[in-house]
Amino acid sequence: MGAAPDHSSIAILIVAGGRGSRAGDGPPKQYRSIAGKTLLARTLHGLHMAMPEATLKVVIHKDDLDHYAASAAELSPSDLERLLPPAFGGASRQESVRNGLEALAVAGAPDVVLIHDAARPFADAALIARAIEAASIHGAAAPGVPLADTIKEIDDSGAVVATPDRARLCAVQTPQSFRFDIILKAHRAAAAGGRDCTDDAMVAEAAGVKVHIFEGDAANFKLTTQQDFARAMELLKRPAFADLSDIRMGQGYDVHAFGPGDAVWLGGVAIPHTHGLAGHSDADVLSHAITDAILGAIAEGDIGAHFPASDPQWKGAASSIFLAHACELVRARGGAIANVDATIICEAPKIGPHRERIREKLAETMGVEIGRIAIKATTTERLGFTGRQEGMAALAIATVRLP
Repeated sequence: MGAAPDHSSIAILIVAGGRGSRAGDGPPKQYRSIAGKTLLARTLHGLHMAMPEATLKVVIHKDDLDHYAASAAELSPSDLERLLPPAFGGASRQESVRNGLEALAVAGAPDVVLIHDAARPFADAALIARAIEAASIHGAAAPGVPLADTIKEIDDSGAVVATPDRARLCAVQTPQSFRFDIILKAHRAAAAGGRDCTDDAMVAEAAGVKVHIFEGDAANFKLTTQQDFARAMELLKRPAFADLSDIRMGQGYDVHAFGPGDAVWLGGVAIPHTHGLAGHSDADVLSHAITDAILGAIAEGDIGAHFPASDPQWKGAASSIFLAHACELVRARGGAIANVDATIICEAPKIGPHRERIREKLAETMGVEIGRIAIKATTTERLGFTGRQEGMAALAIATVRLP
């Protein structure tokens, strides 16, 4: 149905209005703490990490504003940047989704919307990428996983009446993905016709839309019972990167000359100085070196291959755009950035007073823990172009882990 949309035209609608009674006593399951963070906060953080450019909107029960606010307070500033105010749900999941879609339409309809259960915190970047691609190509899609057990159809007495061919069946998950105009129209039609559907794919089917099944993920299970919460706890206790055994390293190096200005950009932070740095973009020498190191680790060329200086749209652009793009390429492969170690080479300005702010900004841009970013600075004892204060240089090494 056309080319993949720009990531800024993607919204993820998270359905969090249920009561979750099968999870046992306590608050609704999406607000229960799991390994120190509420289930909803974990799901929102995971979705933001998987697709940082997507807009996020949560549909909640009207009585859960305090619970929602507490979960939102657990999110990082980066997570919150793309989070819209919540919408209120209805009497059923179907009505809640429609309310959320209508709210997105008022805010500015996206091209593609992913509809996801708040109780599925393990949707990764690869699954989200498949969902977006499937919606872009087919218009309506849902992730499915093969069935491991034989399925029996039974009558009211419990007697078997049929054994469907397991090869033609699958278990359907979320996020289910749609071109926004298709699913909004389908939900409006379902409401007008009084149809009661069990998921959004069924809503689309009822409107005559063919739904495509793309590859799901067995790890993307829904937390429904206390046993599910116990299983999730075990997964969260596993060592970081346990399944990412392909370890890659890349190195990056960049140089920029001093030019007119009163500040230099380093790692997305403006550092006051007697000069600026000259370049086609904002000349952030540190971000450029780290970006090239990450791209090198996954053999994806360099900044120039992705953001050529000959393209006027990158004139004066923030280098955080380049760095975020490189990190997204890693996540799209199901990988993660394990460590970045970078050195800034200059006589001035002094880096020490700004080091922690630079680390914080890089961690936010890259979507990693600050403890995985090391920033050092050195001089060349007044030797060479940096010693003569003609410019700055930066070196970086990135360690990336892939499945």
